[in-house]
Amino acid sequence: MKKKILSVAAAAACAISLAACGGSTSETTPAETTTAATAAEAEDSKADEGAGEETSAEETSAEAGEAEAAGGQLVMATNAEFPPYEYHDSSMTGPDGSDIVGIDAEIAGAIAENLGLELVIEDIAFDSIIPELQSGKADIGAAGMTVTEDRLLKVDFSDTYATAVQVIIVTEDSEIAGPDDLAGKLIGVQQGTTGDIYATDDFGDENIERYPKGVDAVQALTQGKVDAVIIDNEPAKIFVGDNDGLKLLDAAYAEEEYALAVKKGNTELLDQVNQAIQELKESGKLDEIVDKYITAD
Repeated sequence: MKKKILSVAAAAACAISLAACGGSTSETTPAETTTAATAAEAEDSKADEGAGEETSAEETSAEAGEAEAAGGQLVMATNAEFPPYEYHDSSMTGPDGSDIVGIDAEIAGAIAENLGLELVIEDIAFDSIIPELQSGKADIGAAGMTVTEDRLLKVDFSDTYATAVQVIIVTEDSEIAGPDDLAGKLIGVQQGTTGDIYATDDFGDENIERYPKGVDAVQALTQGKVDAVIIDNEPAKIFVGDNDGLKLLDAAYAEEEYALAVKKGNTELLDQVNQAIQELKESGKLDEIVDKYITAD
């Protein structure tokens, strides 16, 4: 737009110059000069107004385009390697039509339905979820995420929707009987999770072996590469059930609550999500979703 305005102004200046210095042999009077200048200024002002109107129209069009592109969808960023909260199951269809199912997927689907939106699930690395929210590529993060002080500096969290327990998996012949026995041991964790954060704080970075997926940490335990694995209780039960020679310790390592993450400062979406969660709790739908994936022991 600026180039266009400058071109109009330059043309007006040339017109003045030609009037004053053109082929005419007659002398230009001050009145004529003033009239020419006034006309040029009027033309320049008209160009400014036109450019302003054109810029405003383009901005309005761009905003409308962005709203249309973003509207109608609720994009959920997750790491679908955390059963029963989110995982791939080719025999089932998730709320967004993919094969990603689980507690978080269904809660997000119910929230999207409550808001009149279409759910879209993006499966990415766990420690990429917060950057995805910060960049605006995703609307909510749902991946068995615990509210921590560090995460609160980067994103905002909804009301909690589930209580979880971090537990310890060891081999059946292990001498490790509780959290105190983990000192000096090599502990497997899923990178970026609270199991990773807590274990690093308690036992030091040198005693932590990080894996992109919880199942990878468990596989390392079966192969003798680590002495124990710290992970959420629900996926832990599934992993132990799928692998002979492993057991869960009775003593819990940590207790925590799960919440949905949204971009920091997006209070409008946060309020809508909290309202939807409250309605899911009051209607019993939330318990129904959890009970579908977690059966009483």
